[in-house]
Amino acid sequence: MPDCRLYLITPPTLPPGFAEDLARALDGGDVAALQVRLKGASDDDILRATAAILPVAQARGVAVLMNDRMDLAKRSGCDGVHLGQEDGDPVAARKLLGPEATIGVTCHASRHLAMEAGEAGADYVAFGAFFPTGTKEVRHHAEPEILEWWSEMFEIPCVAIGGITAANCAPLVQAGADFLAVIGAVWSHPEGPAAGVRAMNAAIAAASHG
Repeated sequence: MPDCRLYLITPPTLPPGFAEDLARALDGGDVAALQVRLKGASDDDILRATAAILPVAQARGVAVLMNDRMDLAKRSGCDGVHLGQEDGDPVAARKLLGPEATIGVTCHASRHLAMEAGEAGADYVAFGAFFPTGTKEVRHHAEPEILEWWSEMFEIPCVAIGGITAANCAPLVQAGADFLAVIGAVWSHPEGPAAGVRAMNAAIAAASHG
């Protein structure tokens, strides 16, 4: 089983000097991808934030994905897009962003939506929420079994999202999640974002080999 990796999502609003925080976080350990998720921000603000984020992430080999907006992913030069169920389909995103782009799709707790996304050419599917989260209202609750089912049936990677921390992530890693998407576990870590990344990586490693 390949090791699970960390998938970082930006805080809902970026504090001043966020690029430095991000650099410290990414230097804290292994991070596969970073999603720019700034709900409610203007297009200009999102593009400005992304322009500051991209060089920091890409210099460290971390893919940057735009949340929801394939048009902004294209304009900003992101490595791909993460689509919610109402944000257009992977076929359109692929056409706009090209063959090299990474395209992910939110599938909540639905096997059907995940299979549809895979058939439409998604590079990964995201399931959740697995735990309560303060970042958004949880309408869909997923169980680890869906990760197990997906990873046994399909080659396309799966991402687990929703309230994931170093303390509760082990069942998701063991069920076959390829990536764990986190926000608070890193940005709200009492010792700072680099410590948050280290703690998540240590928990993933322990669960993978435990």
